[in-house]
Amino acid sequence: MARHKGRGWHGRLLAAALGVTAMAAATSVWTAQADSVGERRPQARVSAPDARAEDRTVAKVAADIAHASDRGARGVNITIDDGPDPAWTPQVLRLLKDSGAKATFCMVGTQAQAYPDLVKAVVAAGHRLCNHTVSHDTTMDTQSEAYQSQQILDAERMITKASGGVRPQYYRAPGGAFTPYSRQLAASRGMRPLGWNVDSRDFERPGVDTMVATVKREIADGPTVLFHDAGGDRSQTVAALREVLPWLERQGYSFGFPVR
Repeated sequence: MARHKGRGWHGRLLAAALGVTAMAAATSVWTAQADSVGERRPQARVSAPDARAEDRTVAKVAADIAHASDRGARGVNITIDDGPDPAWTPQVLRLLKDSGAKATFCMVGTQAQAYPDLVKAVVAAGHRLCNHTVSHDTTMDTQSEAYQSQQILDAERMITKASGGVRPQYYRAPGGAFTPYSRQLAASRGMRPLGWNVDSRDFERPGVDTMVATVKREIADGPTVLFHDAGGDRSQTVAALREVLPWLERQGYSFGFPVR
């Protein structure tokens, strides 16, 4: 997957998250063991004093990167990254409601922690949550396993707490920087690794017409479409969604969720 997100956004989030990730080793101990073919599979030993029984028995999911829709061949998965954001997330939620569409919100841990009411609003509207790490570090695939664990597990806790107890069902690596370790770790926590087929490139603000044309041209390549509701001025995203959502419906697509 191409990496497409600006380093400035990553840098601001990384600075905000330093205090969070530095404490991760004190709350959870993670080890890895080789399976029958030598692949390292992370095993969790939850040691935080407030860990609940369900945290130790969460159902594992497949570790390969999902792209398909649970609505079949004519399904489409709208995915919204990097929020929540108080300026843009409410506008995206209104558009989705007006179109009768559901979406998967890939949330950055520090953003979820800062705006828990928005996380709850996403859940209340029937959308799904996705773990997008603590600080949106697009170099995740060059980092140590300990660092990857901190980014994924801290974000899981932050999002779950902000939502009022609803766990993220997916994990999307920032910029697509997955590793075998991070995929297995996420899957062991019930979060299916999530890719995309259509990149609207809205992060670059190329213009509403360009983004709409990209979605129309590439939707035949696969059902999972990438947009953003944070990380800068997302007015073009809102305008593009206003056109894209009804167009997809007119083409006979139905809005679903990525397979798990």
